[in-house]
Amino acid sequence: MQFDIRRFDIYRKVPKDLTQPTLTGACISIFSVLFILFLFLSELSLFITHDVVSELTVEDPVKHSEKIPVFINLTLPNLNCKYLGLDIQDDMGRHEVGFQDNTQKFEVNGGNGCRMESHFLINKVPGNFHVSTHSAESQPDNPDMTHIIHKVRFGMDLQEGKDVSGSFNPLEGLDKTKSQAIATHDYIVKIVPSVYEDSRGNLRYPYQYTFSYRDVVQYGHGGRMMPAIWFRYDLSPITVRYKEKRKPFYTFLTTVCAIVGGTFTVAGILDSCIFTAAEVFRKLEIGKLS
Repeated sequence: MQFDIRRFDIYRKVPKDLTQPTLTGACISIFSVLFILFLFLSELSLFITHDVVSELTVEDPVKHSEKIPVFINLTLPNLNCKYLGLDIQDDMGRHEVGFQDNTQKFEVNGGNGCRMESHFLINKVPGNFHVSTHSAESQPDNPDMTHIIHKVRFGMDLQEGKDVSGSFNPLEGLDKTKSQAIATHDYIVKIVPSVYEDSRGNLRYPYQYTFSYRDVVQYGHGGRMMPAIWFRYDLSPITVRYKEKRKPFYTFLTTVCAIVGGTFTVAGILDSCIFTAAEVFRKLEIGKLS
């Protein structure tokens, strides 16, 4: 007896002359295909999108460096650039007045104001950096430290397109131009080390921070007003780690199979119910006519 492998076919075929197409079945089939396509595209979008998970650890994420890069960009609309300087201090004894490296100044407001930006490194100890007139050769008669902060960033810049909730630049757009001209502005900053690992294993260190603020009127030697913009910082021992994760391909494949199989199963049951009900109704009509 010759063996026929077709015996193992669990998907037995019904001859076309024994099947009957219906308008209802066609509508359900079209709707099912559109529904499957919609769910498939939605699932594909979720699959190619990275999920970002976070965890808290107690460690120094940047063990290879004892420095943290800082970038500031702010505008003082009522103070000439020649008076403006950056001073840096910390608990390790660092004290730089009139820091110049990687510092740029741009005149604004017809030369009456100044936009200042600077890149510099700070030690991993409590300290401060402040924008002031302390390093100027001569002091302005009416110092005005009202300002707008465009950016204050610690660590690396987080790449655009990264969907991460966090306080990476909470001072952005802060407007203090309505404050007293002679006031000293004091920002107390708590820096939180952060690590971002993408799906390829690349690491970035975009430090987060929170801040509190106060403004006071201070006087220097001889009763002279010496306003400044202070950023007093301290580091948190807690590190926030972010990691990109993507769903495994087998879960995507399983979901797609479930979508296709489930939709066609439900559609088949619905079509069968409608067809059976239509047949019963048709027989009742025939019975009434007879």
